[in-house]
Amino acid sequence: MSAATTRSRTPDRLCAEAVDLARSAAEEAAFPGVVGEHVTAVADGDRVVTHFFECKEPGYRGWRWAVTVTRASRAKLVTLDETVLLPGPDSLLAPEWVPWSERLRPGDMGPGDLLPTEAEDLRLEPGYNAEESAPPNSVVASGVTPQNLADLVEAEAPGASDALEASESSPGSASGTARGTIAAVAEELGMRRARVLSRYGLHLAADRWDESFGAKTPMAQAAPAPCVSCGFLLPLAGSLRQAFGVCANEFSPADGHVVSLAYGCGGHSEAAVMPPPLRPLPPVMDSMATDAFPLGPTDS
Repeated sequence: MSAATTRSRTPDRLCAEAVDLARSAAEEAAFPGVVGEHVTAVADGDRVVTHFFECKEPGYRGWRWAVTVTRASRAKLVTLDETVLLPGPDSLLAPEWVPWSERLRPGDMGPGDLLPTEAEDLRLEPGYNAEESAPPNSVVASGVTPQNLADLVEAEAPGASDALEASESSPGSASGTARGTIAAVAEELGMRRARVLSRYGLHLAADRWDESFGAKTPMAQAAPAPCVSCGFLLPLAGSLRQAFGVCANEFSPADGHVVSLAYGCGGHSEAAVMPPPLRPLPPVMDSMATDAFPLGPTDS
C-alpha cells in the first residue's frame, strides 16, 4: 500500500475537527430541528473529509446528512464543499423503478386511456404473412400473393388499412370498396388488419381464461356439471372452439366471459330442471242426477 493511499484513508486533522462548520451547513440546508447527532467522519481523499449527521426528519429513517469539507494544501482554513442527504445502511428507500409497461395490470385502463403496443409484441404477428395463402379458385390467387396484397389494397383504396371505424359503421361495403375488388376480397378473408393474434398470444389468452374460469376454480369444483353440456354456452370459432366458449346465462358469475368447457357453476341449464307447475283439475259437472230442494215446510 502506497503512502498516498494511507494518507487518503486517514482523515485530515483540521477537516475532521470542523464538526461545527459541517453542522452549520447541514442545519442551513435542512429544516430546523432535523439534524441530529454527529455519526462519523470519513476521509474521501487528501484534506477532504465528509461528516455524517443523523437525520430526524419523518419519512427518512436511517438517512444521514453528509457534509463534505476540505482545505487547500498548507492552508489552515477549512472550507465547505457540499451538503447532501444520503441514505444509510439501514435507511428506508423507495422501491426500484419499474417501467409503466410492467406495472400495468388488467383493469387499469379507463375511458380515454390509450395503451400503445410494441412493434415487436410477441402476442401479435403480421396479418399478411406467407402462411395465409388464398384458395386456388379465388380472385386473389391469380397473380396476387399475400405479401403484396396490402400494397394493392392501399393502391385501390388509399387509407383503407386505417379505416377501421368506417368499416365497422356499416357492415359489408362501408369502406367504400367496390364488390369484387382486391380490397373487398381481402376484407372477406379477414386480411384487413395489419397484425393478428400470434400462436404465443393465443396461448397466453387461453392460460389467462383458464385461470379465471377453468376447471380448477372453486366454482367449477362445486358445479353439478361442466359447461360443455350447458345450453347457455356459446362456442367460439376456430381452434378455441375445442376448449372455450362464452357464457350467456345472466345469473351465472361468468356471464359474458370466456369460460373453459370444463368450467361449471350452479346455473347449468340441466342441473336442476324445474318440474312443470301443478294445475288444478277441471271441475266435475254431474248433469245426470237431480237434487230435490223443498220450497215449503215439510210435514213432521
